[in-house]
Amino acid sequence: MKKLRNLIKKIRDPKIMRIIILAVVAIVLIGGFVFYEKLRDRVNIDNSLIQAPIITISPQGPGTLVDLRVYEGEKVKKGDTLAVVGTQSLNAYQDGIIISTTQSIGGLAGAQTPVVQMINPSDMRVAGTIDENKGLNKIKIGQPVSFTVDAIPSQIFWGYVDEISPTAKQTQLQFSISSERPTQQFIIYARFDANKYPQIRNGMSAKMTVYTNTPQ
Repeated sequence: MKKLRNLIKKIRDPKIMRIIILAVVAIVLIGGFVFYEKLRDRVNIDNSLIQAPIITISPQGPGTLVDLRVYEGEKVKKGDTLAVVGTQSLNAYQDGIIISTTQSIGGLAGAQTPVVQMINPSDMRVAGTIDENKGLNKIKIGQPVSFTVDAIPSQIFWGYVDEISPTAKQTQLQFSISSERPTQQFIIYARFDANKYPQIRNGMSAKMTVYTNTPQ
């Protein structure tokens, strides 16, 4: 008990108090600096989406859809017959997943009328929209990316930047009496291993973080 009283007495000493206060301030400053550095070396892109290019299957010429052999969500292999229009068989020219069948048996189909739409899961990427003044200049091809999807918020996935859109989403000039210039938006694409993350589905909403200070 006596030792405790002596310790409290020492702590109350103005010199000791100043040392303690300075130490606490130094720890807070160092922690704040480290936190700032970590934030500075990453760019968050909340407006992101999992997407893959849509593969459209159509006949070369007009005809009647006489047979439809696939359904939405079905996995197909390269060479599988998907539908028959007139006497023409429509085959898959690569592996993929059917995402929609847009025609009914007996309906007319032509070169501009998709009968089946599909995607290749291995082509899925995270596409994020970023304002030009929110760190776009820091992002480079090859930088690592972490991302989450809204459907599985507790799991973190990994990929890398493989494309930065060369032009803004909206390039049309807008004239206004205001002197304020409109902020343009660009799309950042990140590639990931779809075989490693089979739970990810095309069209899922996502959030991604680009780590901009990592050696490439």
